[in-house]
Amino acid sequence: QVQLVESGGGLVQAGGSLRLSCAASRTFTNYAMGWFRQAPGKERVLVAAISGSGSSTFYPDSVKGRFTISRDNSKNTVYLQMESLKPEDTAVYYCAVSSSTGLTIHIEFYRYWGQGTQVTVSS
Repeated sequence: QVQLVESGGGLVQAGGSLRLSCAASRTFTNYAMGWFRQAPGKERVLVAAISGSGSSTFYPDSVKGRFTISRDNSKNTVYLQMESLKPEDTAVYYCAVSSSTGLTIHIEFYRYWGQGTQVTVSS
């Protein structure tokens, strides 16, 4: 079992930045990771994914060029740097561990989830 704890969420004005962190209770060096978000009344969607080695990343068009995912396997931590935030980025953000070592795009392949951290972007 892996426990994931997200931090770094908060209230920010449009155009601002936030950095989310996700610390794991044990090593996940070989496993892909992802950040998802869920707005009220909407489904949970992927906003960034990174392979186990960190060599590959994926971003949907909605955040491409604004969000950056990274990982520090020595600290069992994955990060999400968010720039140029927009009100539509407002959501609860979750990190998750994939059951695969390769870049994982589909939510059904993510095995472990954090509790989420709220990000609110004011206009």
